[in-house]
Amino acid sequence: MMINPYATPGRVGVRPDARLAQAFLTQAFFWMFLGLLLTTGVGAIVAGMSDAQVTDLAGLFLPLIIAQLAIAFGLTLAIRRIPASVGLLLFFAYAALTGVTLGFILRVYDLGSVVAAGSAAAAVFGAAAVYGAVTKRDLSNIGAYLFMGLIGLIVAMFVNVFVGGTLLSFGISVAGVVIFTILTAYDVQQIQSGAVAAWAGAMEKGAVMGAFKLYLDFINLFFMLLRLFGNRR
Repeated sequence: MMINPYATPGRVGVRPDARLAQAFLTQAFFWMFLGLLLTTGVGAIVAGMSDAQVTDLAGLFLPLIIAQLAIAFGLTLAIRRIPASVGLLLFFAYAALTGVTLGFILRVYDLGSVVAAGSAAAAVFGAAAVYGAVTKRDLSNIGAYLFMGLIGLIVAMFVNVFVGGTLLSFGISVAGVVIFTILTAYDVQQIQSGAVAAWAGAMEKGAVMGAFKLYLDFINLFFMLLRLFGNRR
C-alpha cells in the first residue's frame, strides 16, 4: 500500500536540510527495524507452537487479515489526526499480526528457503534504498505508475485465489519483486525529501509513516521472493 498523493514539500515549506533529512530517514529505518524484529519474534513463537495450537490459531486467519487491512487503512487515513505515539503503536500492532502470518509460513517452508529469501530481500531492499537516497533523479513522477502497478498486482493476486495456476503465480511474484524494489527507492526518496512529513503534517508522524511504508516494502519483497524460490517442507 502506498500513500497517494504526497504533498509537495516545496509547496508546504517542509524540505529538511541535509542533516535533518538524514536524521529523519534514520529514524524511519530505526522504527522499521524494530517492526521487523517484532514480526520475527512473533513468527518464531507461532512456528514453535504445537500442531493443535496452530490449528486453533488458523481459525482466526480471516479475522487476522481483516485486522491487518483495518490497521493499514486506519493508520494511513488517521495519521494527521492522531498523535505520533498512537501511530507507532498501530504500526507495531500491524507488525505483530504479520508475525503470525510469518509463523504459518515458517511451518510450510524449510528454514533454508526462509533464510535465503530473507537475505535476498535484504540485499535487494538495501540496494534500492541506497539508490533512492543518493540518486539525483526525481522519482516522484513514477508514483502514479507504482500505484497503478500495485492495484494491478492486488487484482491479479485476488484472481489467482480462484483461478490458480503456476504460470500466473510466477508472474505475480516476479511483478511483485519489480514493483516493491522500485517502490523502495521511491519511498526512501520521498521520506528523505520531506514529502512524507509534509503529507503527514509533522516530522514525527512522517517518520512513523515512513517506517510503515519501508516495512511493507521489505515484507512484500520477502514474501514474493519466497514464493519464487522457496522450497516447501
